[in-house]
Amino acid sequence: MRAAVSTLFVSAVLALSLFVASAVAAPVRFETEPLTIESVGGKQHRFTVELALDDAQREQGLMLRREMAPDSGMLFDFGLVRDVSMWMHNTLIPLDMLFIDASGRITHIHDSAEPQSDAIISSRGPIKHVLELNGGRSKVLGIKAGDVVRSGQIGNSK
Repeated sequence: MRAAVSTLFVSAVLALSLFVASAVAAPVRFETEPLTIESVGGKQHRFTVELALDDAQREQGLMLRREMAPDSGMLFDFGLVRDVSMWMHNTLIPLDMLFIDASGRITHIHDSAEPQSDAIISSRGPIKHVLELNGGRSKVLGIKAGDVVRSGQIGNSK
């Protein structure tokens, strides 16, 4: 009887371990779409962005990525206009965070957020989207608050 209970316990622990491992290993998938940033001076910057639309995608974000192409990024859609807080937990590359209102206008840019930092990065007001680009990319391209982000997800593409 004791051997049967022990075998049952070991089997249960093994089954639970396999279940947890498969849940952790399940990759979060992201759709992509084209996105354009129109600078006040009329210059256009084109990117291909992954879309973080649900809780699982927003929680994963760009965590554990070791690199990102210069013309890539991730667009977070929060569904409602609200104050947003971001962080860089388990994010290995520096990122610019562009906070965007419902119309697509950039309201604030946090430049080159520090990798793996748990410091809170505030939207500094109500927004609906956050666009993450490689750290320093906004400065290099001359992207500033007031510029307009256009995409199908934002709903203002041309």
